[in-house]
Amino acid sequence: MSFDLLTTVETGGCSAKIPPRQLEELLKDLHLPADPRILVDISTHDDAGVYKINDETALVLTTDFFPPLVSDGYDFGLIAATNSISDIYAMGATPLVALNIMMFPSSRIPMEVYREILRGGNDKAQEAGVSIIGGHTIDDYPPKYGLAVIGTVHPDRVITNAGVREGDELVLTKPVGTGIILAGHRLKMTTPGQLAAAVLTMKQLNNRGAELMARHSIRGATDITGFGLAGHALKMARASGVTIELYMKNVPLLDGTYSLAEQGCIPGAAFRNLDYTEGETLLADGLDYTLKMIAHDAQTSGGLLMAVAPERSDKMLRDLHSSGHPEAAVIGKAVRRREASLILA
Repeated sequence: MSFDLLTTVETGGCSAKIPPRQLEELLKDLHLPADPRILVDISTHDDAGVYKINDETALVLTTDFFPPLVSDGYDFGLIAATNSISDIYAMGATPLVALNIMMFPSSRIPMEVYREILRGGNDKAQEAGVSIIGGHTIDDYPPKYGLAVIGTVHPDRVITNAGVREGDELVLTKPVGTGIILAGHRLKMTTPGQLAAAVLTMKQLNNRGAELMARHSIRGATDITGFGLAGHALKMARASGVTIELYMKNVPLLDGTYSLAEQGCIPGAAFRNLDYTEGETLLADGLDYTLKMIAHDAQTSGGLLMAVAPERSDKMLRDLHSSGHPEAAVIGKAVRRREASLILA
């Protein structure tokens, strides 16, 4: 069925998130439950919540959904499911079951598109070993899709954004630039190959990265999504009580990202993310404006940003390169807490 989902939206994927500064303001007075079984809640703005069942098992719970960011319904389903499941991997957990979340305008878009979105989500869930056991749909325009996912982890092996330690090196598993590439596609500024590469990376599960984090005893990580590389690194630094330095020239980029941004193809979400980080960020002398904005580009279904002890980083990179992440790179380090939480160099 040929129907272009991009005709229904102006902003799709994780670029559709509420700006992080506004979101934190909304949440700051929310009452948090006092329950010793809650191991991770919203106080550190982590990727998922964690609830201890017993000494051997904790549940990891997350949900994510967004409007279309690609034209094809099947690809949209694949990307949305990959993005939703990623939060479970970022916590070092194994995803188990999920529920579909769908908003779809049944009178405005052919129902065959609805089926293709669900088929994509189901196929990606099966690839991840996740069983979709139900869901909920409302009639709404524009369409939106995602999953609520539950996984499990040993309570002593939870990986959080508060687990970064001074001296750790920051390893990124996927290239960035999806927001810029998708914006460039809508403006007819990209090549088919550039778009295809962005779609491919958004459909890649972070399961191998999660397996390697367990193997290398990683305790601090997050996945890079709507708040951009800078926004998520800032949250890690805050939660961990360190300062994170990012070396932007080491950050792997999707083909076309730099040239598009240099030409001014910078989505609005990047400026909202910059507004969030700039009060706590130090920019190194000579930092390229284009790289600064790329650091704030809202990613959809991005890679894992993991804090690795320096003596393990070379082995971690070799393992990532041999397991489907050839562009994984060391892009920064954690240092003693300074006045700025984040340094872009």
